[in-house]
Amino acid sequence: MSTFTYDHIHIRSRNPENTAAYFERMFEAEIIRSMQEGKPRIDMKIGGQNVFIAPIESNSKVNSPPVTPYEGLDHFGLSVKDIDKVVAGLKAKGAEFTMELNSPRPGIKICFIRGPEGVSIEVLERGLK
Repeated sequence: MSTFTYDHIHIRSRNPENTAAYFERMFEAEIIRSMQEGKPRIDMKIGGQNVFIAPIESNSKVNSPPVTPYEGLDHFGLSVKDIDKVVAGLKAKGAEFTMELNSPRPGIKICFIRGPEGVSIEVLERGLK
């Protein structure tokens, strides 16, 4: 049987610089700049995960982002400790919450944020008593 591990998440962006700056400011993502085929490339590390930010050219036929919730891949989640403090910090930074902090079942608190390009980001803390 094969073993599968995560390699990356891929975000398409009309403004990769703004997208990278958002994730750096909100989630302390490590921004990695390089060149690919003679063009600037922006990647980031967030929560140990590789995230690639692909630029969308102005003449591209890439569709606009859907409005959440939608069918298919809906969001990605970031686990934190002391979520109340984290949420207060995100609010102070101007994060747009699409779902305020709540506890859908015992032992967990979650909230959702709308990131650049309509990306939906869940912030959660598990194991609460």
